[in-house]
Amino acid sequence: MCGIAGFVNQRADADVMIRSMLDKMSYRGPDGEGYWRDEHTGLMLGHRRLSIVDLSLNGAQPMHSANGRYVITYNGEIYNAPEIREQLLQKRPDLHFRGTSDTEVMLEAFGEYGIVPALNKMKGMFAAALYDREERTLTLVRDRVGEKPLYYGFVGGEFVFFSDPEVMRVYPGFQPVADREALALYMRYGFIPAPYSIYEGIYKLEPGCLLTIRAPFRADDIQYERYWSMGKAAEEGIKDPFTGTETEAADRLEELLTEAIRGQLISDVPVGAFLSGGIDSPLIVSLMQKISTTPVQTFTIGFEDKKYNEAQFAEEIARHLKTEHTQLYVTEKELLEVIPRLSEIFTEPFADSSQIPTYLVSRLAKSKVTVALSGDAGDELFCGYNTYPKIAALYGKTQKLPAWLRRAGGAVLGMPGVRTGNNAYRIACCLRAGTPEELHEAVCYHTDYEAERLVLRDKEKASGAMPEWLKHREKRLWESNIPDGMGRMMYKDMLTYHPDDILVKVDRAGMAVSLENRVPMLDRDVVEFAYRIPPCYKYDEQGVSKKILKTILYRYVPKEMLDRPKKGFSVPLERWLTTGETAEWAAETVSHSRLAADGYFDPKVLARIWKRFQKDHKNAQILWEILMAEQWYARMTESWRLG
Repeated sequence: MCGIAGFVNQRADADVMIRSMLDKMSYRGPDGEGYWRDEHTGLMLGHRRLSIVDLSLNGAQPMHSANGRYVITYNGEIYNAPEIREQLLQKRPDLHFRGTSDTEVMLEAFGEYGIVPALNKMKGMFAAALYDREERTLTLVRDRVGEKPLYYGFVGGEFVFFSDPEVMRVYPGFQPVADREALALYMRYGFIPAPYSIYEGIYKLEPGCLLTIRAPFRADDIQYERYWSMGKAAEEGIKDPFTGTETEAADRLEELLTEAIRGQLISDVPVGAFLSGGIDSPLIVSLMQKISTTPVQTFTIGFEDKKYNEAQFAEEIARHLKTEHTQLYVTEKELLEVIPRLSEIFTEPFADSSQIPTYLVSRLAKSKVTVALSGDAGDELFCGYNTYPKIAALYGKTQKLPAWLRRAGGAVLGMPGVRTGNNAYRIACCLRAGTPEELHEAVCYHTDYEAERLVLRDKEKASGAMPEWLKHREKRLWESNIPDGMGRMMYKDMLTYHPDDILVKVDRAGMAVSLENRVPMLDRDVVEFAYRIPPCYKYDEQGVSKKILKTILYRYVPKEMLDRPKKGFSVPLERWLTTGETAEWAAETVSHSRLAADGYFDPKVLARIWKRFQKDHKNAQILWEILMAEQWYARMTESWRLG
């Protein structure tokens, strides 16, 4: 886990520039830094290192290939690097590896097999920049599901890329202007989906994609390629479904998860795991404990509010599994103390309030380990969210109405002039939805008819269309042949919500304390097998979700120890925003909105949202999105150039 950055220019102070950029993300790599410059093209590659595998200088970056043709700066881990290393040595007995790092294996694999064939061999999380000195081409590549971030764009005609927008604070000539379309998407989702970033002219490389740009590194030199597709994985799974029994499917999934965890335990620094009272992380810890020769270190934070606390259940599971367990009960004061730091930690507007406990549990884990495994992706791959069956049932009811009535009712209730409240808006979404996944997006994201209209996007104030060179990227495969509605909802979440919310939260929270987070359920073989599993093995008509995961987990943890309603990792937003100092901060922020003053938010709509919240104390999530956007904007406008 590291931070990378680079640019192309012929400035005399390029060395100073790259060092300043790397300093801005020292938390992503506190163990060292390096940079390299190609004198012919002016390309600069920079790296901040968090040492995980091969702690010696043999693992330092940027790294040159054995033949000197390729140079790489890379963030992430290749979990099957030992196997690829052996394959390379069998093919090229004369190849000499200087160290044991996965970076060197990745670099030599690119040179030996070619970029896409090498990527097809790799299992891991990564964002990398590879320079071919012979062809004078730079290739940016991001892992299959988007665990590691990678931004890119042009500043004054100069190509730049980086792991964290913080580095642009010191890039000469960069003007931090908020992208209005990205801000509108943020107010819809609570996160900014790729390829957008919050800044005009800066974009995120989408998961499973690579970008190649050739010297002299102009916009019209960019080429895109998608080397792996979630849509194709789903389609292949449907074409080749698993035909064994439910028990046999569980056996196979357990094998795949075990192998994924075995690879992710490879490290030269201490490794632990997050542990909740749910299903996913206890399953990961159970399999870790099965593999490990020593007790696994596990970490949980507890809350004073019993409504949100699972710590006692996690502790019970830890005792049963005999892990070396560390738990910390945090006060509400400690939770609230994190809020002023959120824009610094996440560096873009981000409004998943579980960001706060995720940061705190990462900080706790970092006190004893440098790597932590989590149970993320279990909900999206194996039907864990309560919304899936509820929305499927709701969709079934609305479809019984005549089509003309649904269209008419949806149109009337969805009109801007209708002031019957948010319930009417939700009903309108239900009536208009043509598919279960459309209804899922409407209910989960279009949570407020006013919020959709908050961001001003008229012709005079709009930032402009996405550039042509980005439009030509391969279109996301939204459509799929997944036959069941809940399956399509899960699939869509894997394309957007998971990479742009969950994985952003996990990466930024961990990196803020220099902790590497690993996600075994995102192993390529696990993901692809998940789409082969029959839907009835994931959930049934009795409302049992994550059936196959529970089947495996019950082999290690008694069912009665886990038989409880799902709580999630949430905080009492509604209470925070209606009482105490946080409520005062919210009122002050909204009443003196900088985004409204600068023409991004419609002040009348903002006033209506605030007035309604004061009246009924509902829809705290919408207010949280506004507050997180305001906090980010204040930091950007006040201190961007102060460093």
